Parts: sequence; C-alpha cells; structure tokens
Amino acid sequence: MTHIRGLGYLRVQTRHIDRWREFALDGLGFAEGSGPDPDGLYLRMDERRSRLQLVPGDTDKVLAVGWEVRDQYALAAVREDVEKSGTAVTALTAKESAARDAEEVIAFTDPGGTPVEVFFGPVLDHSPLRTGFAQKFVTGAMGMGHVVLPTPNFAETVTFYNEVLGFLPRGAMKVGGPVRIRFMGVNQRHHSAAICPAPHDGAPGLVHLMVEVDTLDAVGIALDAVKERGFSISSTLGRHTNDKMVSFYVRAPGGWDIEYGCEGLLVDETYYTAEEITKDSYWGHDWSGSEPLAAFVPPGK
Repeated sequence: MTHIRGLGYLRVQTRHIDRWREFALDGLGFAEGSGPDPDGLYLRMDERRSRLQLVPGDTDKVLAVGWEVRDQYALAAVREDVEKSGTAVTALTAKESAARDAEEVIAFTDPGGTPVEVFFGPVLDHSPLRTGFAQKFVTGAMGMGHVVLPTPNFAETVTFYNEVLGFLPRGAMKVGGPVRIRFMGVNQRHHSAAICPAPHDGAPGLVHLMVEVDTLDAVGIALDAVKERGFSISSTLGRHTNDKMVSFYVRAPGGWDIEYGCEGLLVDETYYTAEEITKDSYWGHDWSGSEPLAAFVPPGK
C-alpha cells in the first residue's frame, strides 16, 4: 500500500525562462499561474495555483519532483518509511512550504539522485482556468501526469519506489539485454513514474514529463503550435502499447521532453497484472528525428 496519491508538481530550474514561456503558454496551451519568484514561470493545469514551476538559474535541472499525500498523517507515515530505509529526510520550513503552495513538505533524495518532495495541503486558485486551446488537462485523482526518471543506480531506485514509497509495479519493457524500464503507478493512471537506466545522475534529472488532455484535437493543435514555433519534435504522433496514450514528444528547453497526449488507460487493480511490453507503440512514435536527451549524454558534452 502506498500513501502517495499522485504526481503533484514539478519544480525546474532553467536558463531559458523566456523560451519556456513561449513553449508552455503558446505552444502547449498551459495557463499562467502565480508564484513567489517574480522572475519565475508558474503554469496552471487545473484549480491548483501551479503544477509546473520554473525558476531562472545557471543550469537546467529538476529541483524537485513533488508527490502528493492525503493529509498530515499520511505525510508522517511516508517520512517514517523513508527514514527507516536509511534515507535522510528534511522537513521544509513554513516559508519553503508556502513557496511550493503546500501546507507541509518533506524532502529527500532517491537512490538515483532525484530530489523528491512529498506534501499535503495544496493551495487552490479558484479563478477561471483559461488554457491556450480551451483544452482540459486530465488531473484530479490521477495527479499531474507522469515522470520518467533516469538513474545509474537502477536496481536500488526501483526497490526504493516499490518497497519504501509503495508504488505498484505496472509492467516493464526491455531496452537492451536483460535491462528493463520499470513502470509504476499509484492511482488509475497506468504509470505515474517510470525508472530508466541512465549513464549518470545530476542535471537535468529527467527524461520526460507527460501531461494528458481531454481530446485528440487538443493534442493535434498543440503539435501544430510547437512545430510552428520551431521546437524540436522528438517523436511523432503515436499510440503507446502499455498506457494506450495517443501522444507526441517535444523537446523542452533544457534537454528533456514533454509528452503531450490523450486517451490514457485507466487501470482497474481488481484485474490488472504487471506485463512486459515488447514494443512501445502500436503505430507512430517515430524517434528517428530526435536530438539526444541530456540524461543520456555524458556531462560536459
């Protein structure tokens, strides 16, 4: 059993805040939210004040992957489990928690080097949500979307998410010999996280973030919009075999991708069994034009 309810937020540092503004608002139709850094960019997808939080800095890297729990009791239980695993946990101050629009937040680093935050009590924004294409993002009980995390410490990281944080195995795919990407879920979304073997930790700390919208038309409109603005398409439109998502991948400023899709599978745990897929897509998802992802390029190159 896990106390994690879903992916709550993603905090990112970027050297390209202006390019991100064009990418996220004009290209992908996020709504602009609000936050404490006047130079930052805070992106709304729903009634949360922000889901994707970007702040300027001298490197492109993930500052925190934020996982949501039900309440203070669940947060205390997660802290106890993490500390019992031998991982140091820090409780953020009231000011630091407020900067994340949460009542209380704990922080630690997973075995792969990813900075993790767990929180409860997100702050809501009750003003009308005006997305760029009048699309609705699929969030709610399924959280913000999913993240694919790179790690040079694959076995330890998988064990940590499964056995310490309680993520449920949701299948795998071989990526060379016996090496597999492992998919993991905490709600009806097929996977809220995937753990991927990578040659190094550190920046940027992410392979991709997936966000889901309500219609195929919204996906198509976004695909046209990012292409018109000169953003690199990492993968063409296609449908995945595991979560059934119809999506495309586009390179975000900073060397990782955003997957933008619709029609994702809802998992029924009554019948679900973890399966190994042998192909990532039924059709489409042509990666031949993709630039190298920063997570797989040696640092300094």
